[in-house]
Amino acid sequence: MNQETASETHEFSFTQKDFDAIRTLIYDHAGIKLGDNKKPMVYSRLARRLRATGLASFQDYLLLLERIGGQEWEAFVNSLTTNLTSFFREAHHFPILAEHVRNLGGKRPLRIWCSAASTGEEPYTIAMTLADAFGSLTPPARILATDIDTNVLQTAQAGVYPLERLEKLPEALVQRFFLKGTGRRDGHAKVRHELRELIHFQRLNLLDERWDIRGPYDAIFCRNVMIYFDKDTQRKILEKFAPLLEPHGLLFAGHSESFFHATDLFKLRGKTVYELTQEARTRLPPRPVGTG
Repeated sequence: MNQETASETHEFSFTQKDFDAIRTLIYDHAGIKLGDNKKPMVYSRLARRLRATGLASFQDYLLLLERIGGQEWEAFVNSLTTNLTSFFREAHHFPILAEHVRNLGGKRPLRIWCSAASTGEEPYTIAMTLADAFGSLTPPARILATDIDTNVLQTAQAGVYPLERLEKLPEALVQRFFLKGTGRRDGHAKVRHELRELIHFQRLNLLDERWDIRGPYDAIFCRNVMIYFDKDTQRKILEKFAPLLEPHGLLFAGHSESFFHATDLFKLRGKTVYELTQEARTRLPPRPVGTG
């Protein structure tokens, strides 16, 4: 018996019509495209919401979303959002970031946006990179870390991780940037207070018409996010990224992402690292005095 058949015989009926309705909703609300192969995953994750809400069918759950929305919409999106991350994931990006910020110097506070913060490993890796680049736990920088999933943002803000999540990091780095727990916190480590102070966590849906943030940023990280969007959606997001970057700011993308459909906006600078084209720089809005 395959996984899909097994899922459909478990507990709740789950028809193709239910699946089609769900993937239309998640696409409209979060821009995420779900292929047919995601049907078992959708069943597994949303069946938990049926149990939590005491509903007997996916049809009833869809009616609930339509009727009350609100917090259940948030739970719906959180359930279907994939959050795969680790410290120093795609490690080649961070020496590039370090060189970039050193070249900019510390004459003004640097601003970096991590647009898919997940459980926090990426923004904390950025913070560690900045601390190393400036030789200080309090570098002249601020990091905005956003995600659509409120559950992972809570984990990120706490900055507490099982020690196994740190196993691939050099011990010297762990000692500098983490505090190992004792007692009930044994087996965990917490990111140092100084690094957590560099980061502001905030919920943001990249598909929202307006983003409650203000640039310009010296770097934007949007890694392994665009793969969930179609080309039209990617284009719209890139069009909104461009004016939020400093003229020589950098956009960091995921290893399987390319922006060949936006060559008027971004050009490749290095391996999955982009910068604004000259054409895009000429269209940047005037920078208000004191921005940054």
